[in-house]
Amino acid sequence: MEKCVESLLPGGEDVEIIIVDDGSTDRTAGIADRYAARYPQIVRAIHQKNGGHGAAVNTGIANASGRFFKVVDSDDWADSASYRKVLRFLNLVIEQDQPLDLLVFNYVYEKAGAYHKKVMRPAGLPKGRFFGWKDVGHLQKAHYILMHSMVYRTELLRECGLKLPEHTFYVDNIFAFQPLPFVKTMYYMDVPFYRYFIGREDQSVNEKVMIRRIDQQIRVNKIMVEIFSNAKFPHVKCFKYMRNYLEIVTMITHTILQLDGTKRAFARRGALWRYIEKTDPVIYHFLRHSLMVRCVGLPGKVGHEIVCRGYRVVRLIYGFN
Repeated sequence: MEKCVESLLPGGEDVEIIIVDDGSTDRTAGIADRYAARYPQIVRAIHQKNGGHGAAVNTGIANASGRFFKVVDSDDWADSASYRKVLRFLNLVIEQDQPLDLLVFNYVYEKAGAYHKKVMRPAGLPKGRFFGWKDVGHLQKAHYILMHSMVYRTELLRECGLKLPEHTFYVDNIFAFQPLPFVKTMYYMDVPFYRYFIGREDQSVNEKVMIRRIDQQIRVNKIMVEIFSNAKFPHVKCFKYMRNYLEIVTMITHTILQLDGTKRAFARRGALWRYIEKTDPVIYHFLRHSLMVRCVGLPGKVGHEIVCRGYRVVRLIYGFN
């Protein structure tokens, strides 16, 4: 956490750092208060009962006074050179009163013990200029935009009614998903701003942890189906991008259920399909016939083994947990 905060302090008074102590039982509260006392013009410490990651983000949005909003998890940090470039750009946007709803940049997998750090770049976005959905090129499904890569206009997050569920992991997908139909103007900076630390055994994206918390992944998947079903898309490319994003999340849900491999996991998969069909028959038909989702839903022991091996190969390539 201290490394995270220290990486943000060089922003000076251009940046408001809101540290949300979400019912911590370790040294978090004391560290937050110490930074708030040392940098009263920059840092605010907010203490609340434990509500999970979603509750912490909700509190940040509710209390933010800046024009733009970025979530930085406490075990991640900002690249110093990229941070300076991003702040210079955002200051220029404000000075020129340039409309901007979403700033996108790259993130880096800072995998513990790994020498090579993989930089994740969203494909299909024009570089170095303002653009709208009509200008977006082919967005590869493997390169969808995650919360790590996003800075939203703060007021947009409020306008779209974003309120993440409490006591639920994986809500970063909702944060990266729900506001998109409200986004009109975007900008992509090809800089490795966000350093995403990964490798702890208790981390939410650890395979064993994901299996144990599959009910929360399913909950997020269902919420995203509801968001998609009720969305008013500003452009067909926004529709296709969000549909592809939902396809990816559904594929991940099915992969975790396959990794579990129990009868209960199989029953949960069936229940999820019934929920999707009841909520939106059209998106159900699309997802049910998706080659990607079908490949991770192969039946029997052979299917389970194929999916498990495939998952570990992909994990080795991308180093995501």
